[in-house]
Amino acid sequence: MSPWGEKVTPENAWRGYPRPQMARKEWLNLNGHWDYAITPATAAGAPAAMDGKILVPFAVESKLSGVARKLLPNDRLWYRRSFTLPANWPGKRTLLHFGAVDFESFVWINGVLIGSHKGGSDPFSFDVTPHLKQGANEIVVKVADPTSTGDQPRGKQTLEPRGIWYTAVSGIWQTVWLEPVPDLHIQELRATPDIDKGVVTVDVLLNSATTPGDAVRLTARAGDRTVATALVRGNRRATLSIPKPRLWSPDDPFLYDLTAELVKVDTPWMELPPRDQPQPMTQAEAEAYAKARVAEGGRDRVESYFGMRKISTGKHPRTGRPAIFLNNKPIFQNGTLDQGWWPESLLTPPSAEAARYDMEWLKSAGFNMLRKHIKVEPAQYYHDADRLGMLIWQDMPSGALGDQAVRRPSDREATMSSEAMSQYQLELSRVIGALRHFPSIVMWVTNNEGWGQYDANAVGGLAKAMDPSRLVNSASGWFDRPGIISDVYDIHTYHEVPVAPEPHGDRPLVTGEYGGVGLPVPGHLWFTDRDARIYQFAKDPADYRARYKRKFDEIIRQAKEIGLSAAVYTETSDVEGELNGLLTYDRKVAKIPPADLREMAAPLFEQP
Repeated sequence: MSPWGEKVTPENAWRGYPRPQMARKEWLNLNGHWDYAITPATAAGAPAAMDGKILVPFAVESKLSGVARKLLPNDRLWYRRSFTLPANWPGKRTLLHFGAVDFESFVWINGVLIGSHKGGSDPFSFDVTPHLKQGANEIVVKVADPTSTGDQPRGKQTLEPRGIWYTAVSGIWQTVWLEPVPDLHIQELRATPDIDKGVVTVDVLLNSATTPGDAVRLTARAGDRTVATALVRGNRRATLSIPKPRLWSPDDPFLYDLTAELVKVDTPWMELPPRDQPQPMTQAEAEAYAKARVAEGGRDRVESYFGMRKISTGKHPRTGRPAIFLNNKPIFQNGTLDQGWWPESLLTPPSAEAARYDMEWLKSAGFNMLRKHIKVEPAQYYHDADRLGMLIWQDMPSGALGDQAVRRPSDREATMSSEAMSQYQLELSRVIGALRHFPSIVMWVTNNEGWGQYDANAVGGLAKAMDPSRLVNSASGWFDRPGIISDVYDIHTYHEVPVAPEPHGDRPLVTGEYGGVGLPVPGHLWFTDRDARIYQFAKDPADYRARYKRKFDEIIRQAKEIGLSAAVYTETSDVEGELNGLLTYDRKVAKIPPADLREMAAPLFEQP
């Protein structure tokens, strides 16, 4: 177990507010002990008796859940607990939120089925108001998970862990919580900065259609100083001017605070016939709302933030080679493959502090980027990355049947069912929707190494259409063929000395994976009875350090001589049968001191 896992109790398990990008003051955490049972899929209805207690939000297969049982495709996992609403909540609507449940879930409140959800990595919620009663209420959740027998997005989960494939995760694995809201309330905020124009655009989405008097008041602040305000009709886009913006970067991760308040306004045209009113979705409507008088405030209020930063590509001003730019300046992105797995809790970090430690350690070791590999983290993780100044490449969790993996010799993409393609693109759009508010994320990686790669342009195009403010890596690894549209050209190389990517037109060159030097540390191993050799294996710590430095020196050479723009070392920590981490799986041993890694990386950031 990691040091943080050793401290987890039912009373302290993920108690922090779960949605820092859109926070309200009132909420109720439902993490802690629930009743659980595992039944055959053929069993009729909910079980009459439960099997015991499970600690939410840890997956049923994990040690911290208190269960540590494998869920098979023909099993169904049941959860049950009761809750009582706070005394001041009646009269408000109540939303039930799930951070993530893997994979298909059905939810009942007081015996009534209120909804279902398919998708293992995206947050979802239900309005449960009509089904609540005074006093104790009961929630029941049923989960089905095909894991590696299906083609659904699941990342590296498998029923038979081996090599680069890890213990499956099923059921609730992120925070469950309740939130009171008014009938009409703010449902979503999307802030997109434009440093060239010195503005930030904010999309403000409400939960239903508005009347002419429904508006949102936005206030941007730098510390205690208000820098911009705007009044906009609900379900519209506002533009706030940010004078002399302080730019967000790894060296200065400055964040502006943003408040969104649902208000009622006296519109200047209310007494006019409808045909004479400003038409919706026009500049006239925007100007009318901007000048309107606020008649009633405090109907709903959320606290958020944004960072003024820009990620782009272009020609390096000194070399003329394609390069990645941050805030219109070339930046080398020195990262690690970060899989975010933990020995005691699998996909769920044992605590927010544990997840933050990994990023703090990487920053101290000279890394300014991580590739969040085939996994989506809880929202708090990305908020911490925003505050720490860690650039993130966010992978979409892969999914496919065993024979739908595109290999190196392949000359065509996989053929997938309509349902599988639909589910993949649905989950991708939900993940982007949930995460695009976080400035730390600078790239969407929509496919890795051909794992179920069926139409790179359609999938990558979806990401680019939803979020043109970020780069899209449509084919990380080896199946980047002529005609594939991607903002970067990405190769993976696990050679003793990393292979250099060949020039590809005006696309920056990146090495999306390299390294993989293994070193077992006795007393910190997941499997003690297996040969864990995957790429290269070091014979002792000195050999490990020498192999790492030989690889890293080649990355430095490629950056200086051919214009390599980014490199991702495999990996942050050991994971189960993989022993190529810079840290052991329990994070208790660093195989190279972070100060030494930082010194090795220094030449990457030297000015010519």
